[in-house]
Amino acid sequence: MIVEYYPESDMLYIQLRTGVSAVSEEVFPGIVLDFDDRGQLIGVEIEDASKRLDITSLEVRSLPLTQLLWREPVSETKERP
Repeated sequence: MIVEYYPESDMLYIQLRTGVSAVSEEVFPGIVLDFDDRGQLIGVEIEDASKRLDITSLEVRSLPLTQLLWREPVSETKERP
């Protein structure tokens, strides 16, 4: 699962599984669910995220994680190694 925030558009995307979106359904204004070609939910898009959610913190509880990664956003002005 990957959670990404795009500050330029104030959009939060939660990728639940790897796949290509075949169908998107807006279930509530600004809340879009993405499904693959088998009907499996692969992601959730939340528009105007900072107005809808507290995006200043993230708490993870009781997940059987084998890997936890923290990645800084790639800046266009920052040189890549």
